[in-house]
Amino acid sequence: MEKKIIETVDEYILMFKPEVQAILKEIRTFIQRIAPQTQETISYQMPTYKYYGNLVHFAAHAHHIGFYPGPEGIEAFKDRFVGLKYSKGAVQFDLDKPIPYELIEEIVNHRLNENLRSHLEKLEKKKKK
Repeated sequence: MEKKIIETVDEYILMFKPEVQAILKEIRTFIQRIAPQTQETISYQMPTYKYYGNLVHFAAHAHHIGFYPGPEGIEAFKDRFVGLKYSKGAVQFDLDKPIPYELIEEIVNHRLNENLRSHLEKLEKKKKK
């Protein structure tokens, strides 16, 4: 059986139960509101937001939402992940607990600044050549 290739965030969200869809829609809307300059796409078969490269991804799992801000995003905020499971590039938000939107906002803003800084550094290097 072929695995369905997801092409849009809407398609992705519709794959889940209504209560999970509601959480995914809320996270999507939240990210779009705090970072309207991002490009929404599907990457690695999950909702992805780009701004001068990958910014963040999120994905629904059986018991949690995985939030993927990359290693830099995790490292900068790991002291704030008390009671949460996290790894080098991801943090898990349990589906049976409130989603920490304030923390998501801080991570997204950090990643926006980080990606912009990196982009500007690359432009500066090109000018010097």
